[in-house]
Amino acid sequence: MDPLLQILKERGRLPTAELAKLTGKSEPEVEKALRRFESDRVILGYQAILDSDKTGHGGVRAVIEVKITPERDGGFDRIAARVARYPEVVSCQLMSGGYDLLIVVEGSDLKRVAGFVAEKLSTIQGVISTATHFQLKTYKEAGVLFLQDDKAERLSISP
Repeated sequence: MDPLLQILKERGRLPTAELAKLTGKSEPEVEKALRRFESDRVILGYQAILDSDKTGHGGVRAVIEVKITPERDGGFDRIAARVARYPEVVSCQLMSGGYDLLIVVEGSDLKRVAGFVAEKLSTIQGVISTATHFQLKTYKEAGVLFLQDDKAERLSISP
């Protein structure tokens, strides 16, 4: 992986001067690379990871397993693209195993998420079944630990 992409993946968007220093490239080279990565859709966006307990904007997050019937000449892609366009959907991925799509949905409350499942998701032609799991607490997301433990517990190694 390109060193610039690795830094962005691990640390998020940094000032161009800092990215140049970390990669050993000039600022114009970094700016050019960033523009190219963005225009080629290698970099799709930049996001901050927020602790909703501290922001006070928690809402409800659910992970939904969805079984679907693939469409002729479209497979899973058309249904997945339709699902992914809903603003409530944070993530939509094709999976192997006992279900086809894994969807992460956010809403202001339990009723809104349930309404999304009942009124929007379940009514899409080709959706066979859904199983909704509500998130209770976040310990780690996108590689970032939410717990701050001064006495970091060492993981044991056993044979």
